[in-house]
Amino acid sequence: MNTETLKKEENKTAKTIRISGAEAIIHCLLAEGVDLIYGYPGGAIMPVYDELYKFQDRLTHILTRHEQGATHAAQGYARVTGRVGVAMATSGPGATNLVTGIADAQIDSTPMVCITGQVPRHLLGSDAFQETDIVGISTPVTKWNYQITRADEIPEIMAKAFYIARSGRPGPVLVDITKNAQFDEFDFSYEKCTGVRSYKPVPEPDLKAIEAAAELINNAKKPYIVFGQGVILGEAEEQLKALVEKAGIPAAWTILGLSAMDTDHPLNVGMVGMHGNYGPNVLTNECDVLIAIGMRFDDRVTGSLDTYAKQAKVIHFEIDPAEVNKNVSADVAVLGNAKETLDLLLPLINKNEHTAWKAEFDKKYEIEYETVIKNSLQPTKEGLTMPEVIEEINKASDHKAVIVTDVGQHQMMACRYAKFKQTKSNITSGGLGTMGFALPAAIGAKMGAMDREVVAVIGDGGYQMTIQELGVIFQHNVPVKIVVLNNDFLGMVRQWQELFFERRYASTVMTNPDFVKIAEGYHIKSRRVVERSDLKDAVEEMMASKDPYFLEVRVEKEDNVFPMIPSGASVSDIRLK
Repeated sequence: MNTETLKKEENKTAKTIRISGAEAIIHCLLAEGVDLIYGYPGGAIMPVYDELYKFQDRLTHILTRHEQGATHAAQGYARVTGRVGVAMATSGPGATNLVTGIADAQIDSTPMVCITGQVPRHLLGSDAFQETDIVGISTPVTKWNYQITRADEIPEIMAKAFYIARSGRPGPVLVDITKNAQFDEFDFSYEKCTGVRSYKPVPEPDLKAIEAAAELINNAKKPYIVFGQGVILGEAEEQLKALVEKAGIPAAWTILGLSAMDTDHPLNVGMVGMHGNYGPNVLTNECDVLIAIGMRFDDRVTGSLDTYAKQAKVIHFEIDPAEVNKNVSADVAVLGNAKETLDLLLPLINKNEHTAWKAEFDKKYEIEYETVIKNSLQPTKEGLTMPEVIEEINKASDHKAVIVTDVGQHQMMACRYAKFKQTKSNITSGGLGTMGFALPAAIGAKMGAMDREVVAVIGDGGYQMTIQELGVIFQHNVPVKIVVLNNDFLGMVRQWQELFFERRYASTVMTNPDFVKIAEGYHIKSRRVVERSDLKDAVEEMMASKDPYFLEVRVEKEDNVFPMIPSGASVSDIRLK
């Protein structure tokens, strides 16, 4: 069947064509607008890969070096584009290697469809070669999953998979396809899914709840907004800004909410959470109305629930009813997409200013600046600090880069010190805290936003968990900028060992390879910085490069991330040193 005919068939979904299940998978992907897949082939998914070969002009497959890399790349692509990321693998170990990325996508609400091959239907349950119950394994960490055993199930299940992945609170879906279903032919037609019985992805806004929220906000003396990734997923950035400016409310972000609002906005007061800013954390327990928008009151945000914002009336704007009253009880719950509910709220909000209340945040910032920030950005000690590197990236990118971080000290430093002017600019592993996330996620982010600079900021520990994905950068010349902040430690674990385990550095000292030589082995331009005097020039050279670039920066070995709320402590007990 020629390409012109196939295009017509995709536009006329009601028309039937007789094809194999494997070819049907390709047609489903094309009908859903997919043009990029990350994956790794193997025996049980080989029929689909054979069909992919025929569609190379319309559907690009990126061979990652590990299936985990495929999921993280799909996540990075989804996070920067807002579209569904797609990953594919074979059965058995190929499928199980996807699980970490799937779990990461689930807790961070990332739309992703994973396709796995499976042994033929008649071998299911027989412990056949490379058979695993991936549906059973992935059930706790997927939004939905399904095993296809007949070819004629493919159109309906694939349509449902994409609908569920992208609708409401997004998440990962896994579709497992037996090999017989890939080979068998059937009469194919495709219709996109527009609804699933018993599944209501976006609750209807309750106007009475919105009116109650407006009344609390208008009467508040010390209102405070904490916004999360729900603002970005709901495309409610403009509505958030309008609310903040109209009501004059200080606003802070969760780690995944970063970049939903310009970091230099005068009412953007910083980050909440374990390593967040001093004022946003302490003043949580002094506000009279706490307005949570698109965030889920994660334990890293709240600290001890026994003391969290007990004095405040809580308004929770949330798309997922399961998150309301789960950790923090809401006085007013406003269900629905943040863009829609904030649009309904805005006309009811009085124009206001809270100058004295905002000044409290400014005072707390001055304390934090003198105690922490000044020493981090303008250190007197010889060793380089992580914030110095982030600040140079800020300057060289004019605050416009997408920064992808791994997990650990560098992540907290980047999220604290990175500056953004554009949404969807901060990509990190939030809820699961997956080391190894950054390098493949940066590849996916760059492929999804070729017009933007993408900088992966990684620690020496996490980098080595997926370092093999340098092969993807080399093979496809993906112009990602990679910065490894090397302190020869598993830095965050070492920090906890220093503070809470009397400096018993058990299994956290890293004996690292020559990272520059490894990058050069993949023909990636590389440089190492040891002296402060070389940092600015090296970062500028990296950012000016049109090709992939690797930069290793040797940083202070035993620096710590402050402020810090010890695990289980109150947000009021934040430590500055």
